[in-house]
Amino acid sequence: MPEIKVTPLGAGQDVGRSCILVSIGGKNIMLDCGMHMGYNDDRRFPDFSYITQNGRLTEFLDCVIISHFHLDHCGALPFMSEMVGYDGPIYMTHPTKAICPILLEDFRKITVDKKGETNFFTSQMIKDCMKKVVPLNLHQTVQVDDELEIKAYYAGHVLGAAMVHIKVGLESVVYTGDYNMTPDRHLGAAWIDKCRPDVLISESTYATTIRDSKRCRERDFLKKVHESIERGGKVLIPVFALGRAQELCILLETFWERMNLKAPIYFSTGLTEKANHYYKLFITWTNQKIRKTFVQRNMFEFKHIKPFDRSYADNPGPMVVFATPGMLHAGQSLQIFKKWAGHEKNMVIMPGYCVQGTIGHKILNGQRKLEMEGRATLDVKLQVEYMSFSAHADAKGIMQLIRMAEPRNMLLVHGEAVKMEFLKGKIEQEFSVDCHMPANGETVTVTTNPSVPVDISLNLLKREMALGGTLPDPKKPRTMHGTLIMKENSLKLVSSEQALKELGLNEHQLRFTCRVPLQDPHSDPDTLHGIYLHLKSVLKGYTIQHLPDGTVMVESIVIKVSSSAEDPNTKVLLLSWSYQDEDLGSFLSTLLKKGLPSGLC
Repeated sequence: MPEIKVTPLGAGQDVGRSCILVSIGGKNIMLDCGMHMGYNDDRRFPDFSYITQNGRLTEFLDCVIISHFHLDHCGALPFMSEMVGYDGPIYMTHPTKAICPILLEDFRKITVDKKGETNFFTSQMIKDCMKKVVPLNLHQTVQVDDELEIKAYYAGHVLGAAMVHIKVGLESVVYTGDYNMTPDRHLGAAWIDKCRPDVLISESTYATTIRDSKRCRERDFLKKVHESIERGGKVLIPVFALGRAQELCILLETFWERMNLKAPIYFSTGLTEKANHYYKLFITWTNQKIRKTFVQRNMFEFKHIKPFDRSYADNPGPMVVFATPGMLHAGQSLQIFKKWAGHEKNMVIMPGYCVQGTIGHKILNGQRKLEMEGRATLDVKLQVEYMSFSAHADAKGIMQLIRMAEPRNMLLVHGEAVKMEFLKGKIEQEFSVDCHMPANGETVTVTTNPSVPVDISLNLLKREMALGGTLPDPKKPRTMHGTLIMKENSLKLVSSEQALKELGLNEHQLRFTCRVPLQDPHSDPDTLHGIYLHLKSVLKGYTIQHLPDGTVMVESIVIKVSSSAEDPNTKVLLLSWSYQDEDLGSFLSTLLKKGLPSGLC
């Protein structure tokens, strides 16, 4: 039986370092190639030695697909392609291709230029890696080679995020990457065809969460920011450069305008300008409202939100600062946090998920003393708030996607083991499909049972109806007799007459014969008459004839009797039937082997 193998090298019962290997129909595909925000050593990148101990990855991989530009999905790409070695195609959408190198360069600067780490990719490696990228359009089927094809679907989440449908022959896998089933202020909701894949690999970041209404969360967020500003506090909102940042900027911009507030709002790093540039460039990837408004004004040009300068962090008075990155594990957001952490009236609002090991994760879990670099401790006195504006599907959204795609098997990645376990139970209970949740390095093998689509000729269907059959129900299996013709990679079931005509062949009669020994003292004609009576009593509703030529006929089955030359009491029954009556012929030979009931002849 054909099978699909899935092995996470990262994101197996964990969030971060997404990298999943899929073997399907003799092809090997790497889905995402991310880094882990919680580690600063070798564990930061996936363990590529799992694929090969020595040598390049090119011989082992047919293609690499990147779902979106977040670093936990693309951060290890230059390391994998340029340092380990991979020269094959890397697929991603146009927005991902544009934004990915900017974030990778930003990540390299922080790691190499600021922290002084060695054994890391260079700026040139990022450029060389991006030369291998093949851009994807939504809903466009791309032939990677003669057998492997991929198709991208809109995933919401961030600009350019895509789910991908991978197909080899009749086997298929859908990989969601990160997705969001609810539309927000700047992006639409994820969507996919009812493609019924053999395996659906889904993220499960919020496997046990069902989020409250978005409006309530937004109101709560604005209230907290407003209260903090009113009491003269500073509000830090750690975000990733694209995605939640734009979402919350639009929210605060409209609130500031409505309330006529004067406290400054800043956005750190030069990425904002670049971000806005890409939102203009890829406006078709945003939602309907933004596209409509875009004609009159650019929603991403903010009146109240100004670029941040490092010196502003020490300015007196209230302010709101959006700073990157979103998990407080490095960069500007961490620098500002260190400065503001010691004052009770300040506040940090964490709007998204934080990976274990990051400062964000520690403060959300109530840690009030943090060990920083160089053994210094930091007392956390500011208010810590968590408000999920994370653009991941919650439990309800994951179930919604399963209903949409109707997979035969489920596999969960990008989540925490305990939460995954809970969701796995729910999925198996509601959809009656097997659900897997492999750890990193663990392989799940799914046996596939590909269904072969066959066209049926109208004449054959009409004949089936004429014989008293009902029209086939697509949900119930039904046996139909005909001749299967394969033409130009398509299969068609037709009547045997039509097949002979189409193929220019003469009809041959194929008959089966069988000899059955029978102990009976009577003459041959009497034995034959006994068989006729016996079959009349057993087979109701069949046409049974005793013919003058000394044979009995049941449908197309002919039965003759002859005596054995050695022993007149041993008769030999000769049964002959056409292949259409194969089942009835087998039944009769078994029945007659048991002999005739006494007193029939």
